[in-house]
Amino acid sequence: MFENILGNDKIKQQLIQSNQNKQVSHSYLFVGIEGIGKKMIAMEFAKMILCTAQNQYCGECKSCIEFDTNNNPDFKIIEPEGNSIKIEQIREFQSKVSEKPIISNRKVYIINDCDKMTPEAQNCLLKTLEEPPEFVTIILIVANESALLTTIKSRCMIIHFDKIPNNQIEEFLENNYQINFKSPIMINAFQGSIVKALQLKENQEQYEKIEDVLYNLEKQDKIDTLNMSEIIYKSKDEKMKILDYMNVVLLELAKKSSKYANCISIVEETKKRLQANANFDMSIDNMLFHLWEEVN
Repeated sequence: MFENILGNDKIKQQLIQSNQNKQVSHSYLFVGIEGIGKKMIAMEFAKMILCTAQNQYCGECKSCIEFDTNNNPDFKIIEPEGNSIKIEQIREFQSKVSEKPIISNRKVYIINDCDKMTPEAQNCLLKTLEEPPEFVTIILIVANESALLTTIKSRCMIIHFDKIPNNQIEEFLENNYQINFKSPIMINAFQGSIVKALQLKENQEQYEKIEDVLYNLEKQDKIDTLNMSEIIYKSKDEKMKILDYMNVVLLELAKKSSKYANCISIVEETKKRLQANANFDMSIDNMLFHLWEEVN
């Protein structure tokens, strides 16, 4: 189990032992940043719980076979519809949760991105968490733990997932994608997340150019700095990720010179303006001008 999932080995072992010792909880809360394998581990754990042959995933029993073909009637994953998980989704779940298992001895429900549940959906879910059927395990997956009601968290076994070490991510990218990130800053920008690493890979060239411009901000004239706007314009759909990466670079530069600390505030203010639907081109040009002015 779990051999193809990077990181969090202690959690994997904890889940295996709980299943072998028949001490599986009725409700779990998997907490951690996006892209570190919470959902993948939850899926593997669900296979293990539902396996009818032994206390692990055998891959041969009816439950395992139907799980792998997305046809296991004792398993359900709930995902956000649009930007949220709505009360109707939780009510549908509640209408099925008390029905006894069909193939396995247990049933497993995963609610992914449960921090996107509406307040009404959270209050509705609370009723089930207070008195879950004895044969049900519910796994909530969350990046923003503070978005959940305290009463929901108090009824779950909370498991905090660690970031994946940079060296494991680098090895994974090299072995599976033949990608090598040369920049230590870009590697740190992974923040322990495989998903963020893959997103950076897609825009690696742009990020390298931005890093080069920011590192040479003091040596460039105003026009050279403003020319960086072309790099950002080309990645308009990724603007927030680009600005986030700029601040990762600026934070590194601020360790060497305090004048870069104010630059971070300039980028953050630009993000706020863009979120408020300010003109994109003007906001970016204004940001770059003030960055240049701040360090020169």
